[in-house]
Amino acid sequence: MKKASPFLCAAMGLSVFLGISPSFAEEAAAYRETTLGLYVTATEAYELMQENERAVLIDVRDPIEIKFTGFAEPTGIHVPWVLADRDNFDEKSNTWAMGKNVDFDVQVKAEIEALGVSHDDPIIVMCRSGATRSAPAADVITAMGYSDVYSMTDGFEGGKLDEGDSQGVRAMDGWRNSGLPWSYNINPDFAWYPDN
Repeated sequence: MKKASPFLCAAMGLSVFLGISPSFAEEAAAYRETTLGLYVTATEAYELMQENERAVLIDVRDPIEIKFTGFAEPTGIHVPWVLADRDNFDEKSNTWAMGKNVDFDVQVKAEIEALGVSHDDPIIVMCRSGATRSAPAADVITAMGYSDVYSMTDGFEGGKLDEGDSQGVRAMDGWRNSGLPWSYNINPDFAWYPDN
């Protein structure tokens, strides 16, 4: 478990190598930083959950994403940070736009309270790759008064392979690629519903 940004130095070094200005690198790394500065890898998250039965895993991915990539079995809460907008196709990126779940804070608070999570219990927030969703969602939960909120840095799917026949496929680290318990079967007790 780390209490510092694991990405800022790497982003700065990459920016120099690629000739990108440091401000861009800082901005790219900043979306992964959290107010508390608490981060875990998928493996560390699982270990934390094994050591502390009060630890809860919150998945903030879109339900459609989970349908096709899988579900971490010990997930305690599922509330999406963003949702695919099927009425808004983005021709520039050739996919449907994603829109913020405007009820995220209300929904996640209700789920946390329903589980009886204490303000000092470990809360682990997971998205696909540990980038743009888990960190801001962790900050929202922190703002609710929870003091031990982690962003999972490699998410459910992990990082992309740099070379080989599967170059670009998310097959490094992450929950699914680390041999941790997951399934394509979604536990209906933890599945998100729009009116949750």
